[in-house]
Amino acid sequence: MLEGIQSKFKGRDPFKYPHVSPDQNQYYFCFGRVENNSALFRILVLMATVRKSKGRQKVEMTKMTKESNLQVTFSKRRSGLFKKASELCTLCGAETAIIVFSPGKKLYSFGHPCVESIIDRFLMRNPLPNSGALQLFEAHRTTNVRNLNVQLTQVVNQLEGEKKRGEALTQMWKACKPQCWWAAPIEEFSLEQLELLKVSLEDLRRKVARQADELMIEAKNPPAFFPGNSVGTIMPYDAQMAGFDPYSHKYNFGYGGPFL
Repeated sequence: MLEGIQSKFKGRDPFKYPHVSPDQNQYYFCFGRVENNSALFRILVLMATVRKSKGRQKVEMTKMTKESNLQVTFSKRRSGLFKKASELCTLCGAETAIIVFSPGKKLYSFGHPCVESIIDRFLMRNPLPNSGALQLFEAHRTTNVRNLNVQLTQVVNQLEGEKKRGEALTQMWKACKPQCWWAAPIEEFSLEQLELLKVSLEDLRRKVARQADELMIEAKNPPAFFPGNSVGTIMPYDAQMAGFDPYSHKYNFGYGGPFL
């Protein structure tokens, strides 16, 4: 048996040509030579591959037994059903009526142009007269429904875009998380990260204390004010009145004497 395996793998790289077991989902065997021209082989790697999930499988169409699953599935499928019916009405101009009872016996309906008119036409009750006013009303309502469907489609597309953007941001955050480790919750820090964070905080504390001391010193010792000779300099009152002579002709105001 070993001779047959040796002849099969002779001259090949043992790591480049692995032999896979018949069960592709369970075991992988990799054979290699211990020495050149040796008939002795051994198993180098034996890995059991365990699938994390069952993957996408066909759902069996049977009634669910779990009550919570019933409610969740009904809510999702009802929304999808009404959405498809709305798209059918918009694309083809079809008149549609859907009546659905939930597992909790609640009634949900969808109709275009309305559920009542579709049911009456189906049961041949109260046939609608074919008048111009009615046709105009139906055309106006159809236009409004079409516009609302267009807006709904835009909102859904925008929502999908935001979801993709959120997923991209999440991936970016995961990629940058090792670099910005200090932004993670402190419970996730390792001992080395905690020590590094402690040193950084102590250094920050010293810098803040030094800056606070400098500001307090500046507040207690304000800079002295030295008036200059600029036009806007304010002079004391005595200095301003030093050259004032009330008996001079300059200040008689045209009356020949001082103004008293």
